[in-house]
Amino acid sequence: MIRRPIMRRAVPVVSLPETLDPVLRRVYAARGVSAERELLLGLEKMLPVSSLDGVEVAAELIAAHMARGDRILVIGDYDADGATASALVVRALRRFGHREVGFLVPDRFKFGYGLTPEIVALAAERQPRLIITVDNGVSSLEGVAAARAAGIEVLVTDHHLPGPLLPDATAIVNPNLVGARFGSRALAGVGVAFYVLLALGRKLGRPAAQTAELLDLVALGTVADVVPLDHNNRVLVRAGLERIRAGRCVPGIAALAEVAGRTLAATGTTDLGFFIGPRLNAAGRLEDMSIGIECLLTDDPAVARRLAEQLDGLNRERRVIEAKMQSEALAIVERLHIGIAGVEMPFALSLYDPAWHPGVVGLVAARVKEQVHRPVIAFAPAEGGLARGSARSVPGIHIRDALEAVATRSPGLIDKFGGHAMAAGLTLSASRLREFGEAFAAEVGRRAEPGLLDGRLYTDGELQSESLTLETANRLRAAGPFGSGFAEPCFDGEFTILEARVLKERHLKLWVSARPRTPPLEALAFGWMVRPGAEVPVRDGRWRLVYRLDVNEFQGLSRAQLLVEYLEPV
Repeated sequence: MIRRPIMRRAVPVVSLPETLDPVLRRVYAARGVSAERELLLGLEKMLPVSSLDGVEVAAELIAAHMARGDRILVIGDYDADGATASALVVRALRRFGHREVGFLVPDRFKFGYGLTPEIVALAAERQPRLIITVDNGVSSLEGVAAARAAGIEVLVTDHHLPGPLLPDATAIVNPNLVGARFGSRALAGVGVAFYVLLALGRKLGRPAAQTAELLDLVALGTVADVVPLDHNNRVLVRAGLERIRAGRCVPGIAALAEVAGRTLAATGTTDLGFFIGPRLNAAGRLEDMSIGIECLLTDDPAVARRLAEQLDGLNRERRVIEAKMQSEALAIVERLHIGIAGVEMPFALSLYDPAWHPGVVGLVAARVKEQVHRPVIAFAPAEGGLARGSARSVPGIHIRDALEAVATRSPGLIDKFGGHAMAAGLTLSASRLREFGEAFAAEVGRRAEPGLLDGRLYTDGELQSESLTLETANRLRAAGPFGSGFAEPCFDGEFTILEARVLKERHLKLWVSARPRTPPLEALAFGWMVRPGAEVPVRDGRWRLVYRLDVNEFQGLSRAQLLVEYLEPV
């Protein structure tokens, strides 16, 4: 098996309360929390609405169109962030009394990403006077120009990194614009839309609580888009989770949780990111996101359930397609003879198969990245001899900046690109894939610090056997929200293997003991058996585990369990 370095996070000296559980003190300090005030996550702690650049202009623009009774059209991205942002804006405007509002979702397979001229032509058939983009638009120069030429004003709300030129929109709200003064650049698209709506509500004389009632949508979109959970995002997500746990969420979220087998009262970021979010995303990956948005917009629980079941079916179909593509991708990696003496792994991988589904390449890139611990781009064919790729990166390599550097060094090589630090999308000529792959790997090599691509696992150290309890697991769960940029607590330690067996040819179930005469613990390593060189531990063997301490709830009973991310013999 391929061994991975296990590194323990540094724990600086901080001014956190002495009464705080020692495990939580260690966890918080390792994530940069240095004072008690940073643990306060009430909504009053969110960054001021007026501090988001352009938000007041945006509110005035929407209010003016509402006053005239103009038709407003929301155009979102086709992922969970775009879907939740679209539903958020439509719901909020209807709450504010404006009925002339609808949404339009680009078909990713016909129109690609963003506000394109083709989407504008489709939108113009509905005769809107204002288009509001959510989770897209900052790179849509041609689309915005087409809308303005058609007499349609455009409000761009986005969080993606801008290019050298901005579209000629009536107003733009994006915390990542050059020179932006807002205190966080980590807002998701749904978070940007939420701030705009808070400003709008204030201008219309509506209480902020009326908009805050939609924070369940903000929490889902923020977590599903894997943006960094800085303090401001943690405030928003915590408030949204509280609404979901109390059963005060939109019927669509409740229905998606139900079909995913999750319990609303115990919902956490893991449920949003790995169970509810993927079912919502499945619509955008295989068809279009309209089903997902309708699921989030309906107030009828029966309709929400029916739509959630459709999304669940699409998600099952997506998993089948993804599993096949992932197997093919890993076979390509295997043919590179990586791991054989004298054969060096490239700094980054670019994979392509003419039979791959364009809606699933991002998931394939993510899965392969987990195996090879370096940036991966998976490509599928697109119309006109193009290849459309989805990139996933590792901490320390800003993938969007790397693509920009490739485009600068090799003008004309990339047709279009955009994205974030950890994920990006791009299109280029399929005939130039090999050239691009070499240029991309070389650029990543220039940016990679020593040890960055060796698959390091960062943990919060060892938990003593007396802390391996349900009580500690519940405290860790309540200490969130955790997610990107505020990593879920992860520990390492040596255990004796009491029993090991393989589940469904993919997963590994263990019973382990931290030390003699201590109660055995159940441990699960999902997907362990499909990893290169995976071994099944022998009974009584001593193994080092990297794990998360979690709560297993089954038939009304709760007990502590270990969710194992990595294991190796001592």
